[in-house]
Amino acid sequence: MSGSDTILERLLKLHPKKIDLVLDRVTRLLAQLGHPERRLPPVIHVAGTNGKGSTCAFARAMLEAEGLKVHVYSSPHLVHFHERIRLAGSIISESELAALLEECETVNNGAPITFFEITTAAAILAFARHKADALVMEVGLGGKYDATNVIEHPRIAVITPIGLDHAEFLGTDIGGIAAEKAGIIKRGSPVIVGPQEDIPREVIVSRADALGAPVLVFGQDFSAHQEHGRMVYQDLNGLLDLPLPRLVGRHQIENAATAIAALRQSEWVSDAAIEKGLRTVEWPARMQRLTFGPLIDIAPKGAEVWLDGGHNPHGAAAIARAMADLEERAEKPLYLISGMLANKDSVGFFSAFRGLARYVVTVAIPGEDNTLGPGALYDRARCAGLEASPGESVEDAMLQVAAMSRMDDEDDPPRILICGSLYLAGSILAENG
Repeated sequence: MSGSDTILERLLKLHPKKIDLVLDRVTRLLAQLGHPERRLPPVIHVAGTNGKGSTCAFARAMLEAEGLKVHVYSSPHLVHFHERIRLAGSIISESELAALLEECETVNNGAPITFFEITTAAAILAFARHKADALVMEVGLGGKYDATNVIEHPRIAVITPIGLDHAEFLGTDIGGIAAEKAGIIKRGSPVIVGPQEDIPREVIVSRADALGAPVLVFGQDFSAHQEHGRMVYQDLNGLLDLPLPRLVGRHQIENAATAIAALRQSEWVSDAAIEKGLRTVEWPARMQRLTFGPLIDIAPKGAEVWLDGGHNPHGAAAIARAMADLEERAEKPLYLISGMLANKDSVGFFSAFRGLARYVVTVAIPGEDNTLGPGALYDRARCAGLEASPGESVEDAMLQVAAMSRMDDEDDPPRILICGSLYLAGSILAENG
């Protein structure tokens, strides 16, 4: 176990609740640290239910394509905690992370604070100490009371599509959830609004208007679509003919457009940098094609194996559309290998694949106490109208898919999607090399 892992384990014990949405504790600690949140480079602050991480990835890729130095804060991590903090293009080193965590732990002196709050304070301290041209900061949960919402004057706020998730903390009222996400809007700072249903869009725009924040809305002030194998982006400043994003799926065109709108509003990047960013962007576990490793070795010969960490019904709908698009281009029977946390709407998640997926094998998420058991998840898949069976592990699930594929005597190798949780995706990436 590394030094940072040891400290992170200690930090988990500082507050009895994993999540407790208030700002008092993190603002107290930041004050004790000398207010590093006031010494940051210009901030792009990104909230939303789905697409936050991808939008941040596009923004980072385009800014770096312009030759700028970019800090990035994101969560959760997939394999190593260090992934959450990127300093001017590089993931934070073990030695610096351990030192920052220990400094924050010492200054906090045992006072109650959540894990996310104290680690966010450590990240902000790192960002303040390293020079950069921009900081792309992803909200952890919600917005108004998220630990990242200590930025008084972001260069720009971005709100990606809002749906139902984290109901135990944010509730099930979509308008109330939108109001929570809109809490990142600050007086006078521009706001970019990604694709939204009517109620969330109205809530966000109303909040922006109340604060005198200029607002650009997807579908009104900017838009993007696929045309002849290209991405066409248009806003009030004109039209761009661009390559399709490297990230797969129609939803990634919308995420890319949201990032482009933010960067063009801030006049940060050239058209050439936007194009290069679309070609070079990387964001693991979002419709990621796996091509090597132990899992691929036991997959049916010639099978396509995809990995996605989407974990709510809104995200599942986007993934299902992406899989349907792949099916249109090359017909292959679709099998799911899925693991989900117990607090997620698994029936809603699986319903998006009704009529598209041939079969689901359900698994537990390795190392997660809050995982839904394979049997219980199997029941949820059946409730959603899918044929399913439980598996003892991801490896066992892959073997089941291989056996079913042979029994069905299919002409085309299957298309296999491993999905349902970022925690499952992280374990897959770790174990699959």
